[in-house]
Amino acid sequence: MAGDTIITVVGNLTADPELRYTPNGLAVANFTIASTPRVYDRQSNEWKDGEALFLRASVWREYAEHVASSLTKGQRVIAQGKLKQRSYETREGEKRTSVELDIDEIGPALRYATAQVTRSTGGGNFGGGQGRNNEVQGQAAPQSRPQADEPWGSSAGRQPQSNFGGGAGGWAAPGAGAGGYDDEPPF
Repeated sequence: MAGDTIITVVGNLTADPELRYTPNGLAVANFTIASTPRVYDRQSNEWKDGEALFLRASVWREYAEHVASSLTKGQRVIAQGKLKQRSYETREGEKRTSVELDIDEIGPALRYATAQVTRSTGGGNFGGGQGRNNEVQGQAAPQSRPQADEPWGSSAGRQPQSNFGGGAGGWAAPGAGAGGYDDEPPF
């Protein structure tokens, strides 16, 4: 939306995401991301940690459930979202203001780790096929390179799927049924 402040933060989760439900049954996951810059100290000729930024973040609905089941304390994440400022009053009557990140996208940073991505059922519907959302199932052990006849990102015996439709190859026309293909993408 125009006027929103969009930022990307790379940092570590300070605790497991806390999953709660509103009285209407909407899921929300709240967590804190600690982003610590590395700065070069010319006096000692070494890199040191700078001043850490602790940013509260939230994510809603089914996305919140995916985050809560996928990410844990200490994991390095890349998060993008809108900065939101809200004012409130404490029980003692003090006025406070907080800045929080309303998450649009979040995932594990893979510089120092690996992750195994699985697709969840239901959720986002892209174009008319049976849409699927991605979800990360924790940290996986390092994987070996695929065999010569196996493409990157797939496993033997499993056919890769896109999250743009329900067909085995990913592109399913609204009337094509599972496994059907069409020359046009569904968007």
